[in-house]
Parts: sequence; structure tokens; C-alpha cells
Amino acid sequence: MNAVEIEAAISELALQPFDAAEFPFAFLAAFGNKDTALSRLRAGNNNTSDVSGGVLQRNNIHIAVCDVGTVGETLKALRTSPATTKAKAKFILATDGQTLEAEDLTGGETKTCDYPDFPNHFGFFLPLAGISTIKEIKDNPIDVRATGRMNKLYVELLRENPDWATNERRHDMNHFMARLIFCFFADGTDIFNGTGLFIQTVEQMGERDGSNTHAVLETIFRAMNIKIAERANAQPRLPNWANGFPYVNGGLFSGSTDVPRFTRMARTYLLHAGGLKWREINPDIFGSMIQAVADDEERGALGMHYTSVPNILKVLSPLFLDELRAQLTEAGDNERKLLNLRKRMARIRVFDPACGSGNFLVIAYKQMREIEAEINRRRGELHLGSEIPLTNFRGIELRDFPAEIARLALIIAEFQCDVLYRGQKDALAEFLPLDAQNWIVCGNALRLDWLSICPPTGTGVKLVADDLFSAPLNQTKIDFENEGGETYICGNPPYLGSTWQTDEQKADLEAIFTTRTKNWKSLDYVAGWFMKAADYGTKTKAAAAFVSTNSICQGQQVPILWPLVFATGHEIAFAYTSFKWTNLASHNAGVTVIIVGIASFAQRNRKLFSVSEDGNVNAKEVDNINAYLVAGKQVVVEKSAKPLTSISEMMFGSKPVDGGHLLFSQDELESLGLSQQDKERFIRPIVGSEEFIGGKQRFCIWIEDEDAAYAHAHPVIGPRLQMVRSMRLSSTKLATQRGAEWSHRFDERRQTGDETVVIVPSVSSESRDYLPVGYMPKGTIISNLAFALYDAPLWNMALIASRLHLIWIGTVCGKLETRYRYSNTIGWNTFPVPLLTEQNRDDLTTCAEDILLARDAHFPATIADLYNPVNMPDNLRRAHERNDEVLERIYIGRRFKNDTERLEKLFELYTKMTSATGKAKPAIKATREKKAS
Repeated sequence: MNAVEIEAAISELALQPFDAAEFPFAFLAAFGNKDTALSRLRAGNNNTSDVSGGVLQRNNIHIAVCDVGTVGETLKALRTSPATTKAKAKFILATDGQTLEAEDLTGGETKTCDYPDFPNHFGFFLPLAGISTIKEIKDNPIDVRATGRMNKLYVELLRENPDWATNERRHDMNHFMARLIFCFFADGTDIFNGTGLFIQTVEQMGERDGSNTHAVLETIFRAMNIKIAERANAQPRLPNWANGFPYVNGGLFSGSTDVPRFTRMARTYLLHAGGLKWREINPDIFGSMIQAVADDEERGALGMHYTSVPNILKVLSPLFLDELRAQLTEAGDNERKLLNLRKRMARIRVFDPACGSGNFLVIAYKQMREIEAEINRRRGELHLGSEIPLTNFRGIELRDFPAEIARLALIIAEFQCDVLYRGQKDALAEFLPLDAQNWIVCGNALRLDWLSICPPTGTGVKLVADDLFSAPLNQTKIDFENEGGETYICGNPPYLGSTWQTDEQKADLEAIFTTRTKNWKSLDYVAGWFMKAADYGTKTKAAAAFVSTNSICQGQQVPILWPLVFATGHEIAFAYTSFKWTNLASHNAGVTVIIVGIASFAQRNRKLFSVSEDGNVNAKEVDNINAYLVAGKQVVVEKSAKPLTSISEMMFGSKPVDGGHLLFSQDELESLGLSQQDKERFIRPIVGSEEFIGGKQRFCIWIEDEDAAYAHAHPVIGPRLQMVRSMRLSSTKLATQRGAEWSHRFDERRQTGDETVVIVPSVSSESRDYLPVGYMPKGTIISNLAFALYDAPLWNMALIASRLHLIWIGTVCGKLETRYRYSNTIGWNTFPVPLLTEQNRDDLTTCAEDILLARDAHFPATIADLYNPVNMPDNLRRAHERNDEVLERIYIGRRFKNDTERLEKLFELYTKMTSATGKAKPAIKATREKKAS
């Protein structure tokens, strides 16, 4: 469930007659608990409550329904209950059906309210559904409620008016919803004369069955598009009841006034939505939450577009707001300096070329208005209107509904700021009529010319649109001047790795990169925004910062994208290393993102931010930030055919290319009926990544050249070798056809089978705290689905098992979806290792042995079992901790403080390792061992 669904369920529960016996289970159901879990609680199987009338859900909440007037005493009993402590409950809640009290045992916050009002505090309980507590939602549930009400109305209207759901009419439907949102807001903020005029009129003039609601709305919309002085001559004449509505203009009510037909239910939804406290709406929150309402594919994810204000400020503050605040502090009460800052802000443009519903733009506007208000206060000019034009907050959005909501959100934000800083009277006096200028372009940001939307100087090109809200595709015209101001580009563009890009999106990237690099197909879609921003910054004073998946600063994308960005004269001015960007979906850990700010005029001291697990932000000033988001010199880690230090060589395992005829499961092997002598002669265990991690047993036929004749004549093995030969001969690849000559052997054979082997999975889950490297005895064959170090000293395993190596490969190799993607040429061969003494190697060998012994103590647990981060055995974790301590003391004489410090040291060593040649040599493909049979 998401936050919108939870709010609706809680509101419905509060409307039902209070049922003391049923309440705890209905409450838990509202937060997404399944019927099976609730059935177990009802039966008492999982309910260990020791409080009368109590229901206890382990690791979640202890609820008790009590007699009237005893809520406070019951809550105290829940708090002191041994069962609450033992079950690690996060919340306690007591109610008698008249009053409700609850407490967050983790943070200590409490809630007390009348029972019917507890839905107003649903945000307090969101952690029960696995949703991170969001301050804006906790403090003010209007945005979630409004989203839910608008969604119900939208769905009901489309059900009754299927033609409005077609591509031809979808824009009309979205435009109608934008009109409604404006009317609701105007009703709640005295813009409509402070009487609730809109909802009152709909209720009074409309039939209860909704049959004429569309006609009433059409008349209201028409009235707001006719100037007051012209209404007397309007044809057809407006009815008297419509003359109370003001003239709005701005294109919002121009054009067609068609309204979809209403049912009784649709009319009810309309009145319920209008009855909310729209004065309290947060345009930056509501806009991003309602974004999914008009999208059939995304409607099930209502609220998941929500981006918290603190996360948006992670982009905007270091991009430019921190500098403005610093200038405000430096100005003090100096009127001249304050005036200069105000004039500077009036010329700053904020541009989001993937603006969605405009939340980045709205937050930027509100933050700048706050600074401007403080300037006016210090100068004694609180009466002044704002000099920050809304037209300086510009965006591009592909879809028309979010684009309309973005414009509306900015208009609402401007009005709210005017009320806050100038007073209701002045705000109302200047709000209407709306200005028809448009600042949000609807189109493909990677195809449009950003300079035409935010030109360096002078006026821009003209909008194709005639008004504020018509928003056809491919607009290219803005007509407001901003001579010589700064431009700050920001936003959260679509990420989309190459696998998930549509043909059109691939074509977008091709148009940007094809003349710059032949490797553009490997880039994430978001790379297009970074390149366009860098190109834009070569023409005018600008800086840019985007939220992105961390993959653009890892692995193969680094040498493709970042040299191109740096070639434009841009550098990384600030960055946030990887952190979770959560949303309002239940039990959603969020995508791992970074924030990267680029500028051609970056300050000497760059800022590198990191976010701890508890959400605290740490900032560090550094001289330079490289493309891997590490403090240090610009360096790109390139593939190396051989290790750059004295570590052992790593290569792929052996590749069968056999059509499956050389490989067997345990049961398949037994069904062959081979003698024990033949098994010992021809059968070996084979291990790849999946077998090693999951503990699966597989076997293979492994034949030495001198045994080939005997094997071909064998009644069981011989026919299999013939099938291998046929399979290879039928291949379209010449190299595979040649392999038919040695059909008794793996096509690519990289071991004799008599070596000990250190095995490294080619792919491993990023949730593990350590890379699950292993040690295999002689006779084990490693498949090409894993890497291997043959007859390598065991201390190599200690290096691979370390935290140092894990973060190195995570950075320079990158990830496949959410898994580490290992590479021998770029992850192992480039791994910076200081000169090791014999004692160092002995100590690391002991550490590797201790890790293996700790694993053996839990036989037959698999690697997947042992390295589950939640259930990792203590002795195994201690062995790894000891390994990390021994290795890190070799590097710097102590433990590293964090991963940031680890990476800084590794890149420092890598830079020294490759300084003689400037960089590591490109990879050379290893030749395959092939012998004639």
C-alpha cells in the first residue's frame, strides 16, 4: 500500500461505528497487513499481549481497547508492559472509541486526539506500513487526502466518460482537473470572495444525481473567462448566480469549457474534495503526489512521485541557495549590500529540464522569497512586492498534465508567499487576473534547445502556446528578458539504464552523443541531461545539479561520460555519494542515488556530502572531486590485462560450449550408471557463481587428451562427446566449429583440474557486507560463470574478502541491476595493494583461514545463508572484522573511519601506481587454451 491508500483506509475506519473487538484488526488492515497475518492474531497464535483487550504485533505495535475514560492508564500499561519490550514494538496505541492516544516508542513522540480525528494523524503511523516518516506529511495530511480524492473523482469520471480517456481528449481531461484544483484552492483562500463560492454554487445549483453538474461547471468556467466589464454583453448571457465569480484569465479558463458528465458518485467525490482545507495545500508536495493521477500505468503508485523537501534541498542548497544565504549573512544590515543581493536574485533563473509537476522549481521559488523577505525586513521595506519574477522559474516536461500542475503549483506558491510576507489583503489585490505568460515548456528535453528556453541574454523565443495552460508539444517560445543573470539547472531526470530504454530514448542519447563517442549505448538515460547541461554551460554562466542513479559514477560509464563533460570546461563542484531516495510506498527501501553538481566556475573548495544510515548529512571540503565522487585527482580507472601489483593473476573459469552434454546434476550423474572407476577418471565437480553461492552440486565430464580415445569409445561417454561435436559443427561461429576437433574437452579450458582455486563470483548481491569469495580443493572445475585464481597463495583471498576490495569493485566495476558486477581486468588487476612483507602475507593467510574455519563451523549452511546480512553468524562476522583490521593497518596503520576514507586512499594509491604511464593500459583479451585432440 502507499500513503494515499492508507489515508483512505484510515478515514473509512474512523467513519464506521466503533467496534471494540474489531478495531485493532481493522486498524492493522488499514496499514496493509494481510488477512493471513490478521487471522493468526485473531486466533491468538501470534498475539502475545499481556494487557487486557490488547493485540500485539511483533516488531510493530501494541494496541489495546479499553473502558471509557481509561485511555491514559491503558497507554501507561502498554508502555510498561514486558510483552511490549520483548516484542520490540515500535508503537503503542490505546482507545476507548472516544479518545485515542498513541506513542512512537522509538522517537518518543505522542499523539492525543478525539477518536473521529485520528485520521488527521495518519502520517504519524506511516512507519507501521514500512514508510519512512515524512515531516511534511505528518504535520499536514491535506496533500495526501487531496490526492486520494482527486484520484477517485478522476477514475469515476473516466468510467462515465470513456471518450475522455482517449488520446484525443486526454488533454481536455487533464486541463479540466487543473481547473478544478485552482477552484478548490481559490475557494479555500478567499480568492473567491471568502465564501466557499465554488463548492457552494455546485451544491446549490446542481441536482443531487449529478445530472446537471457538468452544465453548472461549464457556466462557472465560462464566467471566469469573461472580464467583469464585458459580462453584460456576453452571449449567451451569464445567469446571475455565475456573476459572483471573478475574472481569472491566464488561459486557465479560455478555450473549450466542456466538462465531462457526472454521476451521483462523481458529484459526491467533487464535493468531498472541495471540502478539504485547500488553504493548507503544499504545492511542492501536492503537485508531485498528484502526478500519477492522470497516468493509467502509474495510478497504482499514487504518492510515490513525492519528493521530500529535505531531499530537494540537497540539490538546491549547495547549487546556489547556500551562497545566497552566505551573502545575506555577510551583508548584515548594510542596505547597499542587501539591495545588491536583492537585485541579483531578481535575475537568477532556475531551470528544471525534467520538471514533472514542478516541485524543484516551487521549493527554489519559496526559498528565494524567504531570503528576499528577510532583505526587505532588514531594509524596512516589508510593504514592497516581490522583485523575483515567476517567469524566472522555467522547466521542460514531456507530459502535459504534470506540466499544467507545475504552472499551477508555481502560481499557488506565489500567492502563498505573498500572503505570508505581504499579507492577505495585498496578495488578493494582485492575484487576479492571472498572467498568461508561460514558463513550462511541454516537450522532449533531450531534443529541445535549452538556450531557446533560457537564453544567455535578452529575450527568448516565443511560445507556440497562446496562453498559460494550453501547452502543446514542442513549444519554443518565451518572451521575458533577463539580461545577464545566472542560470541554475536542477532536477531529477529519468534514470533508465540502457536495458530499459525505449527505441525513442536510445535515439535521444544517440542524437547527443553519437559524434562524441561510439560507446554511448552503455550510458544511462540521465547522462543526456548532464551532457546537455554541460553544453549549455559553455554558452552562459550556469551551474547544474541532478539526482541520478550512482551507476553513472561507477564502472564502464565513467570513462564514457565524464571525459566528455570535463572537456567542456566543467568540473564537479559538489556531490552527494550514494544514499537511499525513499518515497511513500510501503516497505520500499528506495532507489540508491547520488547528486552531482557541475560548473565551469566551481569554487576552489568543493563539497563532498555523505548521508549516514540514520539520515545525518556529513559535509567535507575537498580540493577536487573525481568522476567516481571521491576526493582526489581526476583519474579514470581503465582495464588492465595484468595485475598492476604483486597479486596473483585472475581469469575466467573454463567454458564448456557443449550444448549441455558435458554437464550433469547429481541425479543425472547417477542415472548414467558409470562405474566408480570411470567416475574417478572422468567426472569432476564444477562450480560457477550460482553453485558456489547457493550450494548447488553439479558435475562435468573432464577428459585429459591421453584419455580421449578411450572416452570416445566408451558406451556412455562416447555418444555424449559425439553430441558435443555435432553441436559445435552446427554453430555459425567459426571458432566454435573448430572446437569440434576436441569435443572431449571444454572449448575454453583454463585449468588442469589439479590446482587449488580461489573462486570469485562474477555477480553478487549488493546487500551483502562482504564479497563471498571461496577456496576450492584440487579437482574442482571452475566454470566460465565465475572468476578463478589458480594455485594462488591464500592471502589473495583475504584481499578479495575485505571491505576495501568490496567498495573498490562497487565503484570501478559498477553494478548489474542491484548486484555487484565483478571484473578481473578492471576490479582485480587495478586493485591498489601496497608492498606486502612476508609477515603481512602470513597474517592475511591466517585471516583467510579463519574465515574458512568460521564457515565450516556452520556446515551445511550455504554461502547465501552465511552472508545474509541479517543472519550472518557472529563468528564469521568477527573473522571478517579481524581480516579488515589486519589489512587496513597494512594500508594506513589503523582502521579506516568510513568508506569515503577507504576510497580516497585507494584512489591515491591507484594514481601513484599508474603515474608513470599516465594510466593503466587497455585490456588485452586473454587467449584461450586450445589443443588438438
